[in-house]
Amino acid sequence: MEGVRDIAVWVCLVAGVLFSVTSGIGVLRMPDFYTRSHAASLADTMGATLILLGLGIHSGANLVTVKLIFIFLFLFLTTPTATHALMKAAYSKGLEAPDVEEATGAARAHRNAAQAGPAHSAGDRV
Repeated sequence: MEGVRDIAVWVCLVAGVLFSVTSGIGVLRMPDFYTRSHAASLADTMGATLILLGLGIHSGANLVTVKLIFIFLFLFLTTPTATHALMKAAYSKGLEAPDVEEATGAARAHRNAAQAGPAHSAGDRV
């Protein structure tokens, strides 16, 4: 039974680290402030949750686990709230958001072209 617990701990810790590294890469690779904030908040919250879960499984049922649960609740409530406040403050100060109309227009044109199918030549007529 101890081996199963160790495997669960390692899976949670490695998955949490991967989510956190993905969050860091997302912050570096995304084009603007809003998508960077989105990548950081979502993946980082999931990474911290998995790491705390792995640590909780490792410590067993004791006071340390209760403290880890409180840390999880604190992170789960404050990270999305802080990200929202930061994005709202940036928007209210005039930081330009990506143009949604242009992005949806380009996606709509691509979708319409894909639905139309391949172009037929004049020799293909029946």
